[in-house]
Amino acid sequence: MTRRRWIAEHWDEMTATLVGAQAEHMTRVLRAQPGMEADIVAGGRVFHAEVAAVTNGHGATSVVRFNLIAELKADPALPVTLVMAVYKFDRMEWAIEKATELGVAAVAPVIARRTEKHLAQAAEKRVERWRRIAHEAAQQSRRSDVPVIHEPEPLAARVRSASTDTRIVLAEQERSTSLRIALEEYVAAAQAGMPPLELAIGPEGGWAPEEEELFDANGWRAVSLGPRILRAETAAIAALAVAASFLE
Repeated sequence: MTRRRWIAEHWDEMTATLVGAQAEHMTRVLRAQPGMEADIVAGGRVFHAEVAAVTNGHGATSVVRFNLIAELKADPALPVTLVMAVYKFDRMEWAIEKATELGVAAVAPVIARRTEKHLAQAAEKRVERWRRIAHEAAQQSRRSDVPVIHEPEPLAARVRSASTDTRIVLAEQERSTSLRIALEEYVAAAQAGMPPLELAIGPEGGWAPEEEELFDANGWRAVSLGPRILRAETAAIAALAVAASFLE
């Protein structure tokens, strides 16, 4: 029988602890008792664990403490940072959830010229919600880590920032080079393993011409996902699936 997997808030070499919503669910819904077994993610490592003590909050904070029994083999995250222009929050939340399930290492929200003004203004207040969505999706998909959700920043700051990653931007006007062909070339040229990727996905309406010039001036390679025009959230998932086929 597959054990439930939980992501610990606190841990040391021998124990791990759940608090807050996860602990509430274990104590009130699952009726956790000492001796119950589970898989616990602690510090990017996965352990077979056993409940050692349960404190049911009854108005205060519930706490579940585990003894860590043995470390388990864990699959690494996909070495991809998804640079995602902020767009309609319901669709963006769906993309973050599915990107987490696909194994993305990080999501970097950026404010593009065509990001709607009210969304740009509200983005900072949505970060904690995005992190909760990533946390829940990581737990549901049995990941050994939770992707980093960066604070939103202007597109130019991200594009110009120093990085050793292979940097790729999906651009509607690019037709000669597909993402698949670009990745094939990078894999063939890699001497010490494929470097991490940054994949930039534009907002609804695509990148503005000056943004395309900014990417080009800073060494980002423009690629295509094909002839069809995709929604931003569809493009994000399609690009990650293509990347995963080369990196996993």
